[in-house]
Amino acid sequence: MGKGKKGGKRLTKKQLAPKLEELFASNPGKTLSFKDIFRSLHLDTHPLKMLAIDIMEEMAWDDFITRVTDNSYQLNMKGQVQEGVFQRKTNGKNSIMPDDSDKPIFVAERNSMWALTGDRVRFACMARRKNHIKEAQVIQILERAKDTFVGRLSFDHDLCTLISPSNVLANSIIIPRRKLKGGKDGDNAVVRIVEWPDQDHRNMIGEVVDVLGKAGNNDVEMNTILAQYGLPYKYPKNVEEAAEKISAEITPEDYAEREDFRDVFTCTIDPKDAKDFDDALSIRQLKDGLWEVGVHIADVSHYVTEGSVIDKEAVKRATSIYLVDRTIPMLPERLCNFICSLRPDEEKLAFSVIFNLDEEANVKAYRIVHTVIKSNRRYAYEEVQELLEQNGVVDGTGEPAPAAPKGGYKGENADALIMLDRLAKKLRAARFKNGAVRFDREELHFDVDEKGKPVRCYFKRSKDANKLIEEF
Repeated sequence: MGKGKKGGKRLTKKQLAPKLEELFASNPGKTLSFKDIFRSLHLDTHPLKMLAIDIMEEMAWDDFITRVTDNSYQLNMKGQVQEGVFQRKTNGKNSIMPDDSDKPIFVAERNSMWALTGDRVRFACMARRKNHIKEAQVIQILERAKDTFVGRLSFDHDLCTLISPSNVLANSIIIPRRKLKGGKDGDNAVVRIVEWPDQDHRNMIGEVVDVLGKAGNNDVEMNTILAQYGLPYKYPKNVEEAAEKISAEITPEDYAEREDFRDVFTCTIDPKDAKDFDDALSIRQLKDGLWEVGVHIADVSHYVTEGSVIDKEAVKRATSIYLVDRTIPMLPERLCNFICSLRPDEEKLAFSVIFNLDEEANVKAYRIVHTVIKSNRRYAYEEVQELLEQNGVVDGTGEPAPAAPKGGYKGENADALIMLDRLAKKLRAARFKNGAVRFDREELHFDVDEKGKPVRCYFKRSKDANKLIEEF
């Protein structure tokens, strides 16, 4: 008698399901097609085949087997206990992203163990309820993503809690009065968790590690934003002290080891509100039809040695951070705004690329050298743009400026700036001819008053003066 029938009667769902489970369990790692399954279980009637397909769909829904193609399955070898990263949502629709999948699994709040966004967790897939999505239950928190949070201190009688702006904490952070570090009601603060939730209590216990100040103050709110995203909002005292000890003196040995560009016209062109000038351009004519252009950057490595406390702090920061009303520098202020800032009429050490260019901006030679420079003038982009326009340089064209009238172009250092602009346009035209992509776009900018309050917003478009700097 065939296995598809029992006692002359057709197999029921209750009888066929165990046979399918046994078939898949005995063939781990093997993909079984419908044809293989029907043949193995001797399912030779259409009703039995359809019943088997229905059962396998339910088995796949319950994660016992995995669909490989539209007509094949294999045993689910992943197991029910897995690891992944937790994601908390304000609407309660939490999820886990398994390590070996790009499909998140829903986690109800009651099954979350109060995990927070980014926490690495071990979880178990739950038996799926009929007509419900797949769910997981956190069974262990393996690693916390962060242990410090930023928010506003709120007092209710003798109880102080942290109100987090992110609003995705599982439960309140309670701060004992002895752990407030002088924080008062309404202050923004950075709080470290010292005790996580467990079976006995759901709340986190924290201690204030830094009081940022009264909520609403512009400086306090800016520092709060930085702290909220784990960005530095102040310099460690030992790093600032190390910077204060650095000498700005240029020694005879420094002059002897470097090319001297102090007598070559050099300038910086930056936004009007820039405080640090870290790159400069120089230009001089070597002979008819040949120009030397220097691109100079501050030689920070002369002052910051590898492995020093300043270097290690810079590595941690990776970059300067630009906010609407301020810059959080990668280096201490003494370095970025004074010693290494290419300020006008001050001799500075630089690392430079020197190009020899013909009238068509073809590079005839170049060298990379250490230099000493002295900027003649600090320009804002708007000043250079006005000078170019006054002298008939049409924005956006690759054409050279008109010949200088008798007595020269209008404006201080106009000849040098117009030649830089002319060469930059030639370089730019050649780049686009060779397939470069144009990324020009308008940027939204804000003007703020001395208290940090926005007074104007506008779109800033890149013009010739900006493109001149970009090109070199």
